[in-house]
Amino acid sequence: MSQDHYHRFAASHHHAPHHARRLDRLDDQEPVTLSLYVKPREHAAEPDMLTARAAAHAPDVAAIAAFAAQHGFSVVEADARRRLIRLKGSAAVMRAEFGADLHWYEGAEGRFRAYTGALHLHESIAPIVESVLGLDTRPVASPRLQRIAPGQSVAAYLPRQIGAFYGIPTSPTGAGECIAIIELGGGFHQSDITAAFGAMGLAPPSVIAVSVDGAANAPSTPNGADGEVGLDIQVAGAIAPGAKLAVYFTPNTDAGFADAISFAATDATNRPSVMSISWGSPEENYSTQARTTLNTALQDAAAAGLTVTVAAGDNLATDGVNDGAVHVDFPASSPFVVACGGTSLTVSGGAITAETVWNSGSSGTGGGISTLFPVPAYQSAVTLPRNVSTGQAGRGVPDVAGDADPATGYQVTVDGQSFAVGGTSAVAPLWAGFFALVNQARGKRLGQANPALYAHQAALRAITTGNNMPTGTTLGYPAGPGWNACTGLGVMRGAALFAALIAA
Repeated sequence: MSQDHYHRFAASHHHAPHHARRLDRLDDQEPVTLSLYVKPREHAAEPDMLTARAAAHAPDVAAIAAFAAQHGFSVVEADARRRLIRLKGSAAVMRAEFGADLHWYEGAEGRFRAYTGALHLHESIAPIVESVLGLDTRPVASPRLQRIAPGQSVAAYLPRQIGAFYGIPTSPTGAGECIAIIELGGGFHQSDITAAFGAMGLAPPSVIAVSVDGAANAPSTPNGADGEVGLDIQVAGAIAPGAKLAVYFTPNTDAGFADAISFAATDATNRPSVMSISWGSPEENYSTQARTTLNTALQDAAAAGLTVTVAAGDNLATDGVNDGAVHVDFPASSPFVVACGGTSLTVSGGAITAETVWNSGSSGTGGGISTLFPVPAYQSAVTLPRNVSTGQAGRGVPDVAGDADPATGYQVTVDGQSFAVGGTSAVAPLWAGFFALVNQARGKRLGQANPALYAHQAALRAITTGNNMPTGTTLGYPAGPGWNACTGLGVMRGAALFAALIAA
């Protein structure tokens, strides 16, 4: 590779995979598919936003296609609306044209391919490339779902009951809206959906599986990702039983995650107005290019009028990282999403009598201050703490909250079994269902919801008791009046917030 014609792409740098054993180098003829995103360009606003976006990015996508034709790639897919062109080539071509020396690895999460170091970009495309994803297929995210610990006492509720606790209206039903649910694994059975909604006295919603990058609805066991899929469907559908639920199954890779978000945001068939994401990982776990493209894909989704809800994480303020510092989950920390934290309920007589931060000592709501994103404009009027490890200011996570403690959690049916489950995974679809109701009542999309939420704080109830510090540490943040880094603005006062957002 001549350095006169290729430029080091620092944002693509990968460290060697942790806790995985390197196997063989990929054979030269092994086929590899990648997702290449071009940088965003300015374009016209709505109502012709997708058409304008396609026109703005078409020359760059064409330039990548020309490069591909000259350098041994075939074009699998090209969509200028998504800023995406997917290319296929041999491992030898990937090594020659991107400097990607690919090896197979074996770890706890299975077999995957990976490279170390940074890629290189040909001078003809280097100025327009935002990311080259999918060469490295190590898993990038985990479901934010928590099961009951053995012997733990449980007071679980049907998802429809939890909606009633928060005063979420039962009319409208979300009819005419579509909720996109992003899944990086697992699957569902129609029989589970029928049983779960029958238990709530509801007709089963319309649920369709959408394949992204070859992934499919593939149920296996309730202890795997099926639990996440079932929870997402049953909570979102319980809150908005009239909405269509489009479940986008995608590989658990950086390319799969970005491709699913961009596909759902531009899906002309299902036309989702809300997106729910219950998967994530600490901000530092992603390469710079993967974080950048996931964030710009979420920005594109918001610009297209989608309201995106994301689970804030289930591993308290450290986000499960054992380095003596605090961390926040991504994509929850993206400024273009509604980050959803978790609470624990006390219920009596069919009503919430107390609500605290969910913290069981070793698990509980994520939250804190981003080390990547600055304070967004919509948070400028609230008092945010500094990051307790770095002392720096940044985007505060979460924005809102809801019941997430598995001990006061959601009764679901998955793979023929009924059990209680929790996690901030439940809060993202809860809010997604609520936003679908709002959109139907408005007759138009709310879009990025955070400016409206922060403008109507009186329509939320602050959670003032608890913290998200792991037991025995001071790594975290306390709850308190107003916004806090455990539960954000708090939980919805359903009727009041519904009215406020309709008028927003």
